[in-house]
Amino acid sequence: MANKVTTISDLLQRVASSCLVHRLPGGHALDDCDCGSEEGEVDRSQVEKAVAEEKDEAGEEEQRLRIWEEDGRRRVDAAPEDSHKVRVREMEAFVHEVFDAVSAVKRAYVGLQEAHSPWDLDKVRKADAAVVVELRELGRLRDRFRRECFTPPATAQTAVRLKDSVAPYEAAIDDLKRQLKAKEAEAESLKEKLHNSIALGHSASKGRHHSSNRLGHASAMGAPGAPKPTPELFEMCMDRVKSASKSFTAHLLYLMCSAHWDVSAAVRSVTEGSSDAAEDHAPSIPNLEPRHTKYALESYVNRKVFHGFENETFYLEGSLSSLIKPAEFRRDCFAQFRDMRGMEPEQLLGILPSCPFGRFAAAKYLAIVHVKMEESLFRGKSEQRRQVMAGAHPRTEFYREFLRLAKAVWLLHLLAFGMDPPPAHFEAARGAEFHPHYMESVTRFPGGRVPVRSVVGFPVSPGFKLPDGSVVRTRVYLVPGV
Repeated sequence: MANKVTTISDLLQRVASSCLVHRLPGGHALDDCDCGSEEGEVDRSQVEKAVAEEKDEAGEEEQRLRIWEEDGRRRVDAAPEDSHKVRVREMEAFVHEVFDAVSAVKRAYVGLQEAHSPWDLDKVRKADAAVVVELRELGRLRDRFRRECFTPPATAQTAVRLKDSVAPYEAAIDDLKRQLKAKEAEAESLKEKLHNSIALGHSASKGRHHSSNRLGHASAMGAPGAPKPTPELFEMCMDRVKSASKSFTAHLLYLMCSAHWDVSAAVRSVTEGSSDAAEDHAPSIPNLEPRHTKYALESYVNRKVFHGFENETFYLEGSLSSLIKPAEFRRDCFAQFRDMRGMEPEQLLGILPSCPFGRFAAAKYLAIVHVKMEESLFRGKSEQRRQVMAGAHPRTEFYREFLRLAKAVWLLHLLAFGMDPPPAHFEAARGAEFHPHYMESVTRFPGGRVPVRSVVGFPVSPGFKLPDGSVVRTRVYLVPGV
């Protein structure tokens, strides 16, 4: 038993000392070992001999490369046919060398595997060195090929690889084009908002001028102390409705462009293909220029949000207060108008989400934005619709833009029913002859004059006849008459 232990210990010592002095495949040797065995000296001499042989082989390889380069320069001066034939023969010879080198690597690796079973340390070292030598030979062939710059002819596979490499850049360009279109639509929306703000400022100045002759600016704006609503105040509120309607329509149009809709076809489908189109008496939309599509979409939005305006609750409730106690009902409407006018809609709905204005906003949102439209605009999500149906009000930018329109219409409704008598609202029928006293064209014509025989293509927003006889003109889209 003691002999066996001594033999195994001796074997472990020999293996450890041999590994320390053996040259690794990466070209590093562990010379700093304190094993002074005779076998270690023999291995070191073998390693030094192998290194010298590799240096001689490297010198011979460099000599062959120089000869190869000189032959290549001589081939340039030769005839094209002879040069091509010589190059083909050299390539065939080179390919044979590559195959031979690969076969040699395979044989050396098989020898390395055989040296492991049964285990023979000397054979393992020799086989390992042989594998390294063959791999280096294969590496020299690779370098030789690269130096000679043998470029293979363009093939279909090369073309496919090139196409695959270019494809991501083409997709990026397409994506940038889509983003550019979306930004252009957003820029148009901002321009429209700026124009509306300027127009609203002019209207406000005009309203202040008229009101100063009567009750003063505070009374005209509906501040506390105003005895009753005025026609000038109603005109200003209608201007704000127009501005909010344009802004919300521009936002909706921007989302359609971002969702890559065919806007013209989508607007026609939305305005004429809705389930309640017959109930709303939706007008047929004529063929429009792309830049005029926004007017058809705004017409759809206004038709939905103004539906039921003649009723004191937009037909949301069965109240008859305006008939039972008309004076008290008018005072209450104007008081609600003054209280709500300075509040943000999100602030009010955050406190009283189920108040009459909250129910009005929810009903109009569900009427304007149907479920398929919302899923398409928001990538298959209808979370906003579920929240609205549950009695909540989302905090998204799109819904906030809608609430600005809903508040403007609600305030106009409160002000209308606070007046005695309430303003009568009207719309222009499709095909009706243009009348400048009751109608206003949404499009501009050269010289500012509407062409003769122009007729109404469709109404964009309703008009109102006020108690003092003044008229808030209906906005219409005009087309040439037949």
